[in-house]
Amino acid sequence: MDRNLALEFVRVTEAAAISSSKWMGRGDSDSADRAAVEEMRARMNSLDFEGRIVIGEGERDEAPMLYIGEKVGRGAKAGGEGGAAGLPKFDIAVDPLEGTTITSKGQPNAISVLAAAPAGRLLHAPDTYMDKIAVGPRAVGAIDLDASVKDNVHAVADKLGKAIDDMTVVILERDRHKELIEQVRKTGARIMLIGDGDVSGAIVPSLESRGIDMLMGIGGAPEGVISAAALKCLGGEIQGRLKWRNEKEKERAKDMGVGSGDLDRKLTMDDMAKGDTVLFVATGVTDGTLLKGVHFTSTGCETHSMVMRSRSGTVRFIHAIHKFHVKRK
Repeated sequence: MDRNLALEFVRVTEAAAISSSKWMGRGDSDSADRAAVEEMRARMNSLDFEGRIVIGEGERDEAPMLYIGEKVGRGAKAGGEGGAAGLPKFDIAVDPLEGTTITSKGQPNAISVLAAAPAGRLLHAPDTYMDKIAVGPRAVGAIDLDASVKDNVHAVADKLGKAIDDMTVVILERDRHKELIEQVRKTGARIMLIGDGDVSGAIVPSLESRGIDMLMGIGGAPEGVISAAALKCLGGEIQGRLKWRNEKEKERAKDMGVGSGDLDRKLTMDDMAKGDTVLFVATGVTDGTLLKGVHFTSTGCETHSMVMRSRSGTVRFIHAIHKFHVKRK
């Protein structure tokens, strides 16, 4: 069932990507995001499963966003509070449009993304920040979030058998990363600064042809969990630590089930995405390092997506041609 559902989820991200891509370069990030959300919600509600949003775009009173706790899928809608018997139950993590600003500016690396796992298998990360470090399969075991930047870069280079000056590290271009950027440069490694999209940044080290070796820095906690789901499928590794902005966020995290123990502990990939039934799908909105974006033609458009399952470890890249004059079902 998870195999079939993974392929159905591709249609969800395809639809969200197509809808939001129509706002590319128009300077209206809110409309681009809203278009992705509305299309993603409609498509998920047409599928035969019972889902619950555990990572979304805010709280219930922030509609029309896909809010945390929202029930999706035909099972949830038909079965009311109790759900529908016989249908698979999944926790869902979504970012209908990762890169709202870059989409509005027509810049690269925007994607529509969805991750899923059986109930209770995804960390219910609050909307705060997370310090992250991520690598691909060949560098698993080399990273430690508690180690220095220099030690991590050298350890990954050794594991990959690369010279330091051939290494490339992805970092979000933010003021908070000035010291991190300086430390990486002192090692001699190269840096790719990105304006947004650290889910893509965490994934690309697992795809050797992309020429990226690791991701470092502070980004969104929800994106960290989505990245963990992807790396669970790819065989890579991510570590993270939640970075709280205030005590209110900590209390909210406890209410969400993050735990009443050490909220500042180092999180492993298994802390964020458990088990072997993790699904991940993404569709490009604008051209990027991970995926090509939506390309419109005289009769429709073309999309480029990836779909993965942790159970099999299979990674599929799907190039789809959509005809707008044909009624979609």
